[in-house]
Amino acid sequence: MTTTPSRLPRRLALAAAAIVLAGGAAAAWIARAPAVVEGAAVPQHDAALIERGRYVAQLGDCVACHTAPGGAALAGGRALESPFGTIWSTNITPDAATGLGGWSFGAFERAMRHGVAADGHRLYPAMPYPSYAKLSDEDMRALWAYLRDEVTPVAAANREATMRFPFNLRAGLALWNAVFADTTPFVPDATKDALWNRGAYLVQGPGHCGACHTPRGLAFQEKAMQGGGSGGRQFLAGSVVEDWHAVDLRGLGPVADTVELLKTGQNRFGAVSGSMTEVILHSTQHFRDEDLLAIATYLAALPGERPAPAERTASRGTPETSYTTRGGLGYTQFCTDCHRADGRGVKGVFPALDGNPTVAARDPATLLHLTLTGWKTAATERHPRVYTMPGFARLGDDEIAEILSFVRASWGGGAGPVSTEQVRQARTRLDPTVEASKFETPRLAALLAEPNAEQLVRGMRLNAQTRELLPEHVGADMNCSSCHLNAGTVSGGSPYVGVAAFFPSYAPRAGKVITMEDRINGCFRRSMNGKPLPADSPDLKAMVAYFDWMRGATQKGDQVPGRGIGKIDPKLVPDPVNGEKVYAAQCAVCHGANGEGLHDEAGRMVYPPLWGERSFNLGAGMARTYTAAAFVKRNMPVGFHEKFPLGQGGLSDQEALDVAEYFSHQPRPDFPDKVKDWPKDPKPKDARY
Repeated sequence: MTTTPSRLPRRLALAAAAIVLAGGAAAAWIARAPAVVEGAAVPQHDAALIERGRYVAQLGDCVACHTAPGGAALAGGRALESPFGTIWSTNITPDAATGLGGWSFGAFERAMRHGVAADGHRLYPAMPYPSYAKLSDEDMRALWAYLRDEVTPVAAANREATMRFPFNLRAGLALWNAVFADTTPFVPDATKDALWNRGAYLVQGPGHCGACHTPRGLAFQEKAMQGGGSGGRQFLAGSVVEDWHAVDLRGLGPVADTVELLKTGQNRFGAVSGSMTEVILHSTQHFRDEDLLAIATYLAALPGERPAPAERTASRGTPETSYTTRGGLGYTQFCTDCHRADGRGVKGVFPALDGNPTVAARDPATLLHLTLTGWKTAATERHPRVYTMPGFARLGDDEIAEILSFVRASWGGGAGPVSTEQVRQARTRLDPTVEASKFETPRLAALLAEPNAEQLVRGMRLNAQTRELLPEHVGADMNCSSCHLNAGTVSGGSPYVGVAAFFPSYAPRAGKVITMEDRINGCFRRSMNGKPLPADSPDLKAMVAYFDWMRGATQKGDQVPGRGIGKIDPKLVPDPVNGEKVYAAQCAVCHGANGEGLHDEAGRMVYPPLWGERSFNLGAGMARTYTAAAFVKRNMPVGFHEKFPLGQGGLSDQEALDVAEYFSHQPRPDFPDKVKDWPKDPKPKDARY
């Protein structure tokens, strides 16, 4: 039977109407919010239940997202950036008007498992309800009891999300949930033991690790919510979040190292960065040891492509390219004072690069983010002091690319180089603050372009590795760079660009002309308790050549910003009792509780002693209180704040003077020729002798 043309439009219209009705019915069914199911009432003011809920809140890291910088705990107002706009975290205190005070447990559970608020509006999955859906009934009830009965109510109105069209239309979230949100509670794997299952529950559920560490699909959904089933290998396989690379967690191990990282924010392979510092601060450092062990065990068991970390029982030494490539010399200048020439860092202070997962990551996003904007350690009970790496946005894109490529080639386990274009793109996205300063440090990488490059590099190394390369001439544990930081290139740290231009010069106190050779040999004798170099020796000539190169076009009369170490107000009166306290709080971690310095695992000196037989002697300028205070004021402690390039300085004038008075009057070697120091001028009032 055929259909006549006159009847076809009607049939098409009826078919279309049927499709519309069916689609509308499906859309209505999808859009319909799940019903609120109350169930049994949650007991009020149950101390044990509340305490369990407090712990669940720590497992879920509620504070990190629901607390604005400087705001009241859990009162919301923190900006959560997404590719589609900004979402503001909500007030989850029990305030009746703006928080959860008017909610029931059933409404709370619906929000946690289905992403629907008490008034029926859909929540954006920046609130990780797809993970929280896996919470056990017991944990859910405990969390509600804690938020309802223990948290202080705060009246703080919630802010509307500022999402771009069409993402500002929350109706689409119903379809997103229907396609991507799995509300199935966590089901233990009967083939695994209790420890593995506990770890799986914590990672997949309250810990919501996949929210950052699992790659996202086109609809911004996590590509997998657990390690099994279709696409399971995508779970925790690493992702880029806000220009940070959340590392691949699959096969993460050894277990003890993961436990230490989650508990303290650092381990022998590195330290956390980005938003993970807040996860450590507010969440994982508070986990029970057995839960940390469970998480680490589960992550280590996930099959992945992660290479086993190399055992770091001994240093691999300084890379061969450290002094022959631009990137190596850039690293030597800007990175070795903290991360050390062998990339092993300083245990408990500055993270290692050798074996660091961030260095070895396929995507260098985190390395770029850290380098351009800086970094801070997580404050934990075991490591309460925060150390800071300043941003290096002052460096050019090509310089950063060279340094990071050197780092990855040396300690990245085969990780590829970083291109100048990658740095440029990251700089554009991050828009880092560039510290303003009139002082522009000479770049050691430029040494390689000079005709006497080999001699200049030797001179630079003699400055940085003095006691190692000239053991017959150094009688202490000092290098030139112990005071002239970053190979003599730091503003306010007596940089050589200012020092070199003023020699030869007449020294009234000594009553004679001092040459650069005299000045260098004076340091060997006075500061390093050693012997001078012969005037015609290749090493002394190399050091002088390095100083001359540093001087560049600077003339004696030029005003060089950052030259010298500045001054301390002489009207201030030092307080050595407070100085001892300042030393214990700010200096002992690097220079030893008894001024003995800091050694690495192999017994090599990392940071020099400040008193004792191996320290600088009484003839050195640092033995004078106000000179030492001026140096401390501008250069110590390292890693204290964001000042380029070492995060150096930060103590007040009084604190610097007090601590200088304390350490400069400790016992140390004497200088036999000190009696000849002042044939023309009177002895300075703050001199030790």
